[in-house]
Amino acid sequence: MPLTVASSSFVQAKEPSIYSHMATAQPVWAKHGMVSSQEALATQAGVEILKQGGNAVDAAVAVGFSLAVTLPRAGNIGGGGFMLVHLAKPNKTIAIDYREMAPSAAHRDIFIGEDGEPVKKLSREHGLAVGVPGTVMGMELALEKYGTMTMKQVTQAAIDMAQNGIAVTPDLQASLSGLKRRIAQWPSSAEIFYKADGTNYQTGEILKQPELAHSLSLIAKYGSKGFYQGETAEKIVAAIDAAGGNMTLADLKNYKVVEREPVVGEYRGYQVVSMPPPSSGGIHIIEMLNMLETYPIDELGHNTAATLHLMTEAMKRAYADRSEYLGDPDFYDVPVKALISKDYAKQLAKQIAIDKATPSSEIKPGKIAPYESNQTTHYSVVDKWGNAVSNTYTLNFSYGSGLVAKGTGILLNNEMDDFSAKPGTPNGYGLVGGEANAVEAHKRPLSSMSPTIVMQDGKPYIITGSPGGSRIITTTMQIIMNVIDHNLNIAEATNAPRIHHQWLPDLLRVEHTLNRDTQSLLKAKGHEVKVNNAIGSTQSIMVTEQGIFGASDPRRAGSQTLGY
Repeated sequence: MPLTVASSSFVQAKEPSIYSHMATAQPVWAKHGMVSSQEALATQAGVEILKQGGNAVDAAVAVGFSLAVTLPRAGNIGGGGFMLVHLAKPNKTIAIDYREMAPSAAHRDIFIGEDGEPVKKLSREHGLAVGVPGTVMGMELALEKYGTMTMKQVTQAAIDMAQNGIAVTPDLQASLSGLKRRIAQWPSSAEIFYKADGTNYQTGEILKQPELAHSLSLIAKYGSKGFYQGETAEKIVAAIDAAGGNMTLADLKNYKVVEREPVVGEYRGYQVVSMPPPSSGGIHIIEMLNMLETYPIDELGHNTAATLHLMTEAMKRAYADRSEYLGDPDFYDVPVKALISKDYAKQLAKQIAIDKATPSSEIKPGKIAPYESNQTTHYSVVDKWGNAVSNTYTLNFSYGSGLVAKGTGILLNNEMDDFSAKPGTPNGYGLVGGEANAVEAHKRPLSSMSPTIVMQDGKPYIITGSPGGSRIITTTMQIIMNVIDHNLNIAEATNAPRIHHQWLPDLLRVEHTLNRDTQSLLKAKGHEVKVNNAIGSTQSIMVTEQGIFGASDPRRAGSQTLGY
């Protein structure tokens, strides 16, 4: 039976639990504003902007440029992403799509070898893997339209950190040493991220990036033209050409950011606002929540086998639809309304057996009415005026292609792997795509990035998102359910064990902290349960009458939530 609760009474009953003796984890509290990001120095740069009187957008742009210096495996100016901006006045939310675009010479068979099968190296560690970066223009558009400060002001912290150096954290040390093969194959990358004798940087040593500081200073001075034209653009094109790619100066100059209407759903009286295509995330978060709304999830209990079974079955059906219906809306008519309709969700929910797993082989994309990266990073920002930013951006794989454009300090993405190199063939995350996501010139590849804002009575309530490739969508959904269905504070919601199913392969992936008895009960229902790596790295903020509460995911070292 559907669970219906009036949102106002629901929240009043729930909020006193924050900082109660029941809570098993405590969030960070602030009065005026907050930043939650995956790297402490970047968080601090954002909070400093808020203290100087900047708004959430100013702080978000400062965090974005800072992460390019301090979290090079995912923070970037050589990649792209999505930003949700909520403006308290005029109570409006904008979706900024600064996803990479395929170069003009790209075509559907660009990664296909002589045997007719995809060649993985071409879409992952090669000049052809690089999509036209969108981050710099995306940040500029957000700042110019919705911020209050200058590009020079918001990039200064990043420039200083690149020029003067940052202390290598245990997290940065581990990722650089662990991915040395892919990074060090490019001499231009090796000379930045490893010592002159080829040895690794150790924790606490200073990593300086003067070429990146120079590239950032050109952006500070000339805005996006300092990246998409002139010396930086020429060096990027030269590096891609030397690596076998085909990007041109015209491709960079002609890059465009797109503002889109967010996708909006409702879950138990709350409004869920998320990223539209070419993100698949927003649609499928809403689609899954719509299915789950027909069950009394709070009565079934948090992370019980009964609840997790229903969540898994909803995940399978949403990811089956993803394979068929999702692509760049500028090239393909994505049936958004049909996929997020409550009636469609009810049809899908009827197929779910309460005690028995449906094999993925028996699940096909739904019949609707006619009509991604492990190393992504997310951050959330709220200011004292009630503005909020939820931003997720990426290089795709850790350190992208591993290739630094010589003389720029800029790591280049390998985002072209997010296209369906051959429809029906899995990409680097095991995701299967169809014709809608085939490679095409100027097209944006499909993404799982899902920056999301949950609204309560027209105001931001939860600001969240995560990295994690295909697991982003299910991670974000679990944060929302943990708060709304299970009355967890934002720290408890963040720390709770997670699961993931993406239809194909037919595996229910769980974290090792999920109760062993629960795993056994799920297996008894017919799920093939596999304990695997930790899932996601959420950076979340919750706005309440008692103040602003936030939490960084303990699954990744070095993150920080900070307010003032």
